[in-house]
Amino acid sequence: MAEKQLDDLFLDTLKDIYYAERQILKALPKMAKAATSPDLKAGFEQHHAETEGHVERLERVFELIGKTPRGKTCDAILGILDEGKSIMDEFKGSQALDAGLAAAAQAVEHYEIARYGTLRAWAKQLGHTEAADLFGQTLAEEEATDKKLTQLATTVVNQKAA
Repeated sequence: MAEKQLDDLFLDTLKDIYYAERQILKALPKMAKAATSPDLKAGFEQHHAETEGHVERLERVFELIGKTPRGKTCDAILGILDEGKSIMDEFKGSQALDAGLAAAAQAVEHYEIARYGTLRAWAKQLGHTEAADLFGQTLAEEEATDKKLTQLATTVVNQKAA
């Protein structure tokens, strides 16, 4: 069996984040519906639209490297999303629900930020310049979403929960 190389790891991680983004697309409408804060609800709805763009960019990267878009089960994102579901169930109707939803969303964002940062670095290393640029665009959006969530948590939802 041939030794695995960085391009194998790159493809494996690309499949991982593709699966993750598609799972996130399913989770965001549920989170928006559960949120009681109009700002948090709007944020989830806006990020859903952005996430559709992330999936399109990932499909473009698959095309650039000559591979068919295909996901690989990502246990990490499934676990993070399960935590979010638990928060929705356990804190439904409570003042702390929105704080929990914001925290759960940030866990998702931090996972994505780690993945996109890594993929961008590997794409550069492998000479996939256009893919690196696409990852950079998505990374910037994920970081902006994380900042918005922090702002919303510290100025509104955490105070309401206290």
